[in-house]
Amino acid sequence: MKILIFGIPGSGKTTLAEPLAKLLGGVHITSRDVRQKYEGHDTDKWDYTPEGREKLADRMRHIADGIVLAGQIAVADFVCPTQKARQEFGADFTVFMDTVDYSTFDGTFEKPERHDVDYHVAKWFEDTHVQLVPVVERFMKKQNTTPIGYVAWRLENEDK
Repeated sequence: MKILIFGIPGSGKTTLAEPLAKLLGGVHITSRDVRQKYEGHDTDKWDYTPEGREKLADRMRHIADGIVLAGQIAVADFVCPTQKARQEFGADFTVFMDTVDYSTFDGTFEKPERHDVDYHVAKWFEDTHVQLVPVVERFMKKQNTTPIGYVAWRLENEDK
């Protein structure tokens, strides 16, 4: 299963994605780490052009697909600014972080329609990641897409 958590900078994507991935026994992928790996540690040299953002989305998709092929849940967080980028990422479950009104983002972020996301976070709570787990589990059950790795991880951690 591939989960995409997207929104403008400062909306809480990583703050939600990291603990959610842990609760689901999944693998967290953040754009910061991917950019550092492929573009270096100097953030002033990172490519924020439309082409650079497409390249990042493509890298995030490839990494997430590899995690899914290994039988794990991929939890990716990045701006993913356009509907096209979100479609090409091909998430099974999307979470839109809509928690801030203003960003220094250059205005190219396309706000999704409500029917284009599976979960909309309009206000941040300290336990948002905990609230989201049963929603994701119901979705997996409904879609009959529960990864084997998740089932095994859940059984191993049931008594902890």
